[in-house]
Amino acid sequence: MAKTEITASIEPRCRKLAEQLGFELVDVCLDREPTGKYLRIYIDRPEGISLDDCETYHKAVRPLAEHYDYDFMEVSSPGIDRPLKKDRDFERNLGNEIEVHLFRPLDGSKVLNGILAGLEDGEILLETAEGIRRIARKAASLVKPVVDMEGIEDVDLGGEGPENETQATDNATEEKRSKE
Repeated sequence: MAKTEITASIEPRCRKLAEQLGFELVDVCLDREPTGKYLRIYIDRPEGISLDDCETYHKAVRPLAEHYDYDFMEVSSPGIDRPLKKDRDFERNLGNEIEVHLFRPLDGSKVLNGILAGLEDGEILLETAEGIRRIARKAASLVKPVVDMEGIEDVDLGGEGPENETQATDNATEEKRSKE
């Protein structure tokens, strides 16, 4: 079964399950890498996705995906710089600063930044210092929010860090042994 056939046939099942669990299915993709075929499923919700959410979804979706040809399955959040792909992604980011990567340079630049002013007739409306720029959506290879890292203060990662890395690895190894 081809890559697009797999993602096209499993995506509706993944979406239904995500909705039942209170998540939004962001994307399903099958990536071929030197180590094997990775079935990657991205889920989200307004308050964000936790590791427990990913584990819950992974356990629930595994039986739905067992008939497909892949080597590894990953379930994760799309991240804070989640690409804008669907109309609702653009709606959610109206008024926010975005970065538009282009397939071909426009006025000598392949990356444009500005405030997302809208999406109209297949064009991204980008408010810049020069005014509103209209960029054909199909000319954009990637559109994503700009993340201001200066506004993020030191975050307590709940004991994660180099000093606790050995303990976490030991716990995971012990858990694996106990299941064998």
